This record gives sequence, C-alpha cells and structure tokens, in this order.
Amino acid sequence: MTKLLSRLEKIRQKIAGLEKELSDSAAAKDPSRYQKFAKELAELRPVAEGYDAYLKLEREETDIGHALRERDLDLEMKKLYEEELKSLEARKSRILEEIEGRLLKDSDPNSNRDCIIEIRAGTGGEEAALFVADLFRMYSKFASNRGLGLEVMSSNPTGKGGFKEVIFSVAGKSPYLFFKYESGIHRVQRVPETESSGRIHTSAVTVAVLPEADETEVEIDMKDLKIDVFRASGAGGQHVNKTESAVRITHLPSGLVVSCQDERSQHKNKTKALRVLRARLYDEMQQKHQREIAKQRKEQVGTGDRSGKIRTYNFPDQRVTDHRIGLTLHSLDDILDGHLDELIQALEKSEKERKLTDAA
Repeated sequence: MTKLLSRLEKIRQKIAGLEKELSDSAAAKDPSRYQKFAKELAELRPVAEGYDAYLKLEREETDIGHALRERDLDLEMKKLYEEELKSLEARKSRILEEIEGRLLKDSDPNSNRDCIIEIRAGTGGEEAALFVADLFRMYSKFASNRGLGLEVMSSNPTGKGGFKEVIFSVAGKSPYLFFKYESGIHRVQRVPETESSGRIHTSAVTVAVLPEADETEVEIDMKDLKIDVFRASGAGGQHVNKTESAVRITHLPSGLVVSCQDERSQHKNKTKALRVLRARLYDEMQQKHQREIAKQRKEQVGTGDRSGKIRTYNFPDQRVTDHRIGLTLHSLDDILDGHLDELIQALEKSEKERKLTDAA
C-alpha cells in the first residue's frame, strides 16, 4: 500500500513536469517531441484522476473521524458515521484495485496484442511429442473459453497423436496478456502406455509466446530472405502434397528459419511463414530491450525468460506446480481441459506485486 501511494505521488510529479514541457514553446516546434510528451501525459492522467478521487475519499474519512470524536454525538449519528466510514474504505479499496490494474496493463506495451505460440517437444521422445498435443488442446480450449480465435500456422505431427512442433496464432481481446505467462519449459511426469513396469517417465516441452507485430513495426527486406519451396510431407502420409506448396524462409541477417506447410497453397504458406518470422524478429528486439533493462536494474526479467522450468504436470498425483510462484494445484485434468484461470490470476497477482514496487 505504502509503495503504491509513493508511486502515485511520483506520477503526479511526473505529470506536472510533462505539462510544463508541453507548455514550453520549444516542444511545440518539435512535433515528435510534443507527441511523445502528449502521449505519455494521456496515459498517466487516468491514473492521477483515480488517485485524486482516492485522496478526496481520504479527506472525507478524516472529517468523519473528527466528527466521531465529538463528545455530544448521539448513538444514531455515531452509527451513521461508522457506516459511512465502512463505505468510504470499500470505495478506496476499489479505486486502488483499478489503479493497480491500469498500472500493470500499461507497464506491458504488448498487452493488447495478438500472439503466436510455438510448442516444441524436448527431452522424452514420443512422450514429449504427445504432451505437445496435450498442451495444444489445453490452449485451444482456453482460447475458446475466452472467445479468442485460434489458427494453426505450422505443425509437424508424429503419426502417434503427438507433435514434434506446433505453431499457432491467437487473436481477439488481449490474448498476449493471458498467454505470456506460458513461455518456458513445461515438464510432464507420467507412466507411458508402453511402459509395462509402471515406471514414471519425465519429459519436457518448450513453449514460446510471441507478441504479433505488424509490417510497420518490423520491416522485412525481401533481399534478406532466402525462400525455398518443397513438397509438403506429413506423418503416415497425411497432408502430403503432390505440388511444391511448402515454404521455408531463411532470414539471412539473423539466421532465423521458418517453415510452413499446412496450407495447400504456396502463397498462404508464405504469408503465414512471414507472420511467424516477423513475430520472432519483434520478440528478439523485445528480449534485447528487456535484457538491457534487467542489467540496469540487476534483476532477472520474469515472463520473458524461456530458459528455465516453469511448470510441472504430475499425472499420478493429479498435481500441477508452477515453480515461479510456488503454487501447487491438485486439478490436473481440469487444467488440461483449458481451465487455466486460477493459475493465470495467481501469476498476474505476483507480477502486479513485483511491478508496483518499480519506480514511476
């Protein structure tokens, strides 16, 4: 509470500084500088207005406190004042929750973006590939529950119901805001169907959640691309094309390679591959920026780090543990059925607490 109020005071001071800058004739002569200040001011004003409303309620609370200390106050008036104090306290709490939500959302410029999610099998062979399919179904159901649209960009099925890799996009109302917490290594512990001794195997799957970027944010020079076309292939002869419709794009400056073959049209595969490439390039830019900030603050960037184990799914115990916040839920089937809300809310709360301690 104290840290939040301290930050809100800093925001008020920042607004005063921005207003002074905008009133300066030098800013008016520099359109880009003026727009930058005006945009920042527009983003901060709703927070300051909420804080002003909070302070007004605090003043009312103080006045009622003084009134309650009057000696000749009758019981009926005392009861009314006490009820009003409770109402003011509840209204103050709601205002602070709204301010916290806005500060958290505004702190992530990618919150409102669509996203591209890549799931890849790691250690564990076919078991890992099967868990890729499990996670894909889980995310598909979660997206459906949220009214989000999902489109498969590329997949590499194994023929036994699993995937070596599946890449898909999610579009709608702020999908990145929900899915960003899924980036990292997901570990599964279960007994494979082929395991006669009942021994538990541990497998791993990596998930990358990339905010989608448009063409104006990441310009791709076609001269920097090597584009190969080939015949699509699939496990067990599935989705095999007789024409060269599959597309592989290599971005020569970065070395990034993207392949798409799910569509029967070469043009559609190329379009999808370029979307994935653009998202990866944008993500690299974001990761570089976050690493620089982390270096300055001497802290690890939380949701952007994909190198560590973030969650374990233990089938024998029906247990899911998120290692970042130490949360364990005994509802594995329900979670794999797309009910991720409890996990996401806990992660949002943890992120909120961390970000609200940052300086304005």
